[in-house]
Amino acid sequence: MTFGKGHHLHLIDGSAYIFRAFHALPPLARKSDGLPIGAVAGFCNMIDRYVVENTGPDAATHVAVIFDKGSHTFRNDMYDLYKANRSEMPEDLRPQIPLTREATMAFNIACEEMEGWEADDIIATLSCRAREAGGRVTIISSDKDLMQLVGGGVEMLDPMKNRRIDAEGVFEKFGVAPERVVDVQALAGDSVDNVPGAPGIGIKTAAQLIGEYGSLDALLERAEEIKQPKRRQTLIEHREQIELSRRLVQLDCDSPLTFGLDDLEIRDPDPEKLLDFLNRMEFRTLTRRIAERFGKEPPAVIEAATAPVPDAPEEAPIDHDAYEVVRDEAALQVWLDRIARAGAVAVDTETTSLDEMRAELVGISLATEPGVACYVPLAHRTGGGDLFDGEAQLAPGQMDKAHALEMLAPMLGDASILKIGQNMKYDFKIFAREGVTVAPIDDTMLLSYAQHAGLHGHGMDTLADRYLNHQCIPIKTLIGTGKSQVTFDRVEIDRAAPYAAEDADVTLRLWRLLKPRLHAARVTKVYETLERPLVPVLARMEMAGIRVDRQVLSRMSGAFAQKMAGLEEEIHEKAGRSFNVGSPKQLGEILFDELRLEGGKKGKTGAYGTGADVLEDLATEHELPRLILDWRQLSKLKSTYTDSLQEHINPDTGRVHTSYSIAGANTGRLASTDPNLQNIPVRTEEGRRIREAFVAPEGRVLVSLDYSQIELRILAHIAGIDALKKAFAEGQDIHAITASQMFGVPLDAMTPEVRRQAKAINFGVIYGISGFGLARNLRIPRDEAQAFIDTYFERFPGIRAYMDDTVKFAREHGRVETLFGRRIHTPEINAKGPGAGFARRAAINAPIQGTAADAIRRAMVRMEDAIDGLDATMLLQVHDELLFEVAEGDAEVLIARAREVMEGANMPVVPLSVPLTVEAGQGANWAAAH
Repeated sequence: MTFGKGHHLHLIDGSAYIFRAFHALPPLARKSDGLPIGAVAGFCNMIDRYVVENTGPDAATHVAVIFDKGSHTFRNDMYDLYKANRSEMPEDLRPQIPLTREATMAFNIACEEMEGWEADDIIATLSCRAREAGGRVTIISSDKDLMQLVGGGVEMLDPMKNRRIDAEGVFEKFGVAPERVVDVQALAGDSVDNVPGAPGIGIKTAAQLIGEYGSLDALLERAEEIKQPKRRQTLIEHREQIELSRRLVQLDCDSPLTFGLDDLEIRDPDPEKLLDFLNRMEFRTLTRRIAERFGKEPPAVIEAATAPVPDAPEEAPIDHDAYEVVRDEAALQVWLDRIARAGAVAVDTETTSLDEMRAELVGISLATEPGVACYVPLAHRTGGGDLFDGEAQLAPGQMDKAHALEMLAPMLGDASILKIGQNMKYDFKIFAREGVTVAPIDDTMLLSYAQHAGLHGHGMDTLADRYLNHQCIPIKTLIGTGKSQVTFDRVEIDRAAPYAAEDADVTLRLWRLLKPRLHAARVTKVYETLERPLVPVLARMEMAGIRVDRQVLSRMSGAFAQKMAGLEEEIHEKAGRSFNVGSPKQLGEILFDELRLEGGKKGKTGAYGTGADVLEDLATEHELPRLILDWRQLSKLKSTYTDSLQEHINPDTGRVHTSYSIAGANTGRLASTDPNLQNIPVRTEEGRRIREAFVAPEGRVLVSLDYSQIELRILAHIAGIDALKKAFAEGQDIHAITASQMFGVPLDAMTPEVRRQAKAINFGVIYGISGFGLARNLRIPRDEAQAFIDTYFERFPGIRAYMDDTVKFAREHGRVETLFGRRIHTPEINAKGPGAGFARRAAINAPIQGTAADAIRRAMVRMEDAIDGLDATMLLQVHDELLFEVAEGDAEVLIARAREVMEGANMPVVPLSVPLTVEAGQGANWAAAH
């Protein structure tokens, strides 16, 4: 079952059970060999008592025993004296520790631990996830450090006193609410764990201070106001120590778990396995008691119980007539109560445009279970011909939009209720423009993308057809097409409701299907760390936008037009006559009929092909094709950027707001659209000048941080190229090193031309470039280009081995993977014919490009916290670059913080043998910053 509303998770503090058992019972040894087993015996009795008593309406549906693994954790890296005064584990307890794990598994209870993280962090992460999913949590422990987790459906149970600890119990212990426990602990410190805290301040005083000032941050900022001199001096002088203490006591709710909540579902023990373990431990009384419970006689072999597992209930068929139209406050409140009980809701918005920055909210649809969905119309209109013509009136039978949002906002921001959407970034921005926060979220588009990248699209219609065998109502049946198309607010409510409610209903059904499959596909970590948390980050970047100077663009358009006119004169001169430079048909006739250049091929229309690939080949033989390429480049810059960018400037913000597609490229690379800011050419002077139009307001600067040759670094690591790894580690010129290795040229005798050739090969080989392609790039003969590639593989044989191994893996498994675990499917890898080469090159490149994409995604997810407190905003992500807008005075601090995040984005998940490095710059415009 998928964990959610109505489910109850019990998390047992395994270490507490062990030490309680060890100290409560007298020493006990196994008679057959003298092995100490006292703690194991006590532990098994406690677990058995838990199993017997876990009944009734409050029983757990999911359970796990959580253990500490090892003594060194990330907190020791943060503070090497953490827990330094802990005494050594007793010698007779040490051999019993692994037996307690075996005992847990013998009872068929999930047994979890993780290197580098404490049990408390695992408990914290599971508690937070369960709370986000809408379930309840009971932490079976009396550990005061866990009290910071209490609230919002999480409580504690002291198993020794059989006493429940809720928020009121936490207040009795600490004098503050659970959310301020960390603040109190940071001040008071902890002698047991050797957390320093503030000298001379205990729990009571800490609680008084936090109660007076509201939070630790406020207290430290206002420390100068404290009247008592000694206390004031303590807080000021030991601020850094106090903040360190806070980091030490703060539990990590984002531990990188390798399992999910659904893996913790209650399971009956296997009698045979359990009794076998108890017999081996020689626990005669407990063995006999449990055997009797199963109606068996020990030590006979006992057959396992095999109760049939019921099939999952079939989903209700989609019935558009069953959907409700919510028209008033009372009806909406019924839905809000229903959502609160469910703990999860599918949400979708209907608007007047696909441009989230200009779209008007028309209505909201909700679904709590398959077939149970509604539509809340808010701004449907009648009359008039235009939304803003003054004649259109709100249609009757709708709630006031402001009042409806006021009612919905608490639910949409409730951490205990999961909001499910399809392409949730769009809805996040629509609600944000209305002043409403949506969290936590799940996204069916990204659930599909994490599991099926490369296999099919991830739009709702595609997913509904593929996984639900359902064809959704086409939007064009409501709003029409072409000149007669209307905006959604002009659709009658009774016609709009089935379409809108269906979106929420289908989204919920897809979520119920796709979410449980994450773990089986082994992409839970990818979804939870690289996909889902990126949604709000990108949404905020897109809403921020970037300022564009319209006058600069206008001047560039004029300059490009003049330069194009000059090129046209040159082209006509080389051609021997005038013709329409923009006409492929006329150009083909000039090149192949009149100039008699080789390689002309006619298509079905009878015209010669004159694409860029054809012209690049011909450019090595004749100047006319080169001039045509230059003219086309300028034409594209003018039409795509200097002209059209002006149309994309939002009249309300004066900024350009691009939109990022998270699930566009199979490799995890983000795609930028409306407008596309990732394809601005940077190799030509004119292309680089486009960036001059992207500017910072007065008093602010743009800051660019760009990974240096990240894909080559990843290739050096994956393929194990020692020469390249050494060069990167020593900060050498990688292209010069490559040229020296390939051509035997000493570094001090390196020429720019030789280095340029090595650079083209370095980057080309990542994409599986052929001799044909390299010849085109370098404008050299094909045999010479192929010789370069052959030499490259001779000098760096590990690259060829990587390529061959990657293709072999792809053919065997139908996919490749990034170092972060992203799966990129390769369905065409075994195809024959023209597409075979492309599929092979894509498979080779995907792990490298995908790993680079994952690294910058991780950096973006972490960046907002890193730059918190600075007057700075992350604006754009372009390939391996992040662009920020920041107050001039904060620029250097921003660069230091952002560089640290980006250069450490791979850690601790993917340690690399090659360092990631980031180049930074700042300036009044993007060109100056990059």
